[in-house]
Amino acid sequence: MMMKSLFSTLARASVRTGLLVVCALSLGVGSAMAEENIPLDRAPDNGENLASLQHGAQLFVNYCLNCHSANLMRYSRLQDLGIPQKQIEDNLLFTTDKVGNTMSIAMRPDDAKSWFGVPPPDLSVEARAKGRDWLYTYLRSFYRDDTRPTGWNNMVFENVSMPHVLWQLQGVRTAKFEDTVDEETGEKVRRFVGYQQVTPGKLSPVDYDSAVADLVAYLGWMSEPEQRTRKQLGVWVLLFLGILSFFAWRLNAAYWKDIK
Repeated sequence: MMMKSLFSTLARASVRTGLLVVCALSLGVGSAMAEENIPLDRAPDNGENLASLQHGAQLFVNYCLNCHSANLMRYSRLQDLGIPQKQIEDNLLFTTDKVGNTMSIAMRPDDAKSWFGVPPPDLSVEARAKGRDWLYTYLRSFYRDDTRPTGWNNMVFENVSMPHVLWQLQGVRTAKFEDTVDEETGEKVRRFVGYQQVTPGKLSPVDYDSAVADLVAYLGWMSEPEQRTRKQLGVWVLLFLGILSFFAWRLNAAYWKDIK
């Protein structure tokens, strides 16, 4: 009876494990929304495109690494994206850095706080913390606002301290709002109706969106460089759990077939 009870418990545990895996996968799928129910644009899935990741790495070093660190990432890991060490040393490293160094910055936290109000966050795992859709929408939602200390504001992150570092690529634009009345509360609210381009950038709107997609893809890769290996192993783990559940179920049935 002890063995029968053991195998019965094993079978039930295997089934529960399979259900938990399915539930975990289901929770990862859903509509993307910002903190205040602001709809987010879906970020293109460029995580397997090496050319996109390489371009994103270049954008990150040129535009983000001046203020934001990535202390959990080493320059040498860029070789995983197919970038030769010589090219990393010539084009992506600062003068005092070495290829084995982490992506740190020279700006001190105290200086950053005095300049921006808050120290810029480390971006090593920002894509996992905020989500790729949030980053993709955020980097495409800056507009000119002369009331802000930096001269910029953002539709996703209102009153953000960060200036629009990609403005030369996107150009300068303002946000258009209109005053309306909330039908439920009767209160006056300001509703966003669109952007107005003031000066063009170096890139067209389509090309700018593509560049941001590359940058977000790199941030996603940087937050988990082994994600491709994890996904491959995950498939085999799920197959193993499925086979184990089947044999445990059949073994449990064989042990209990003569008991009514």
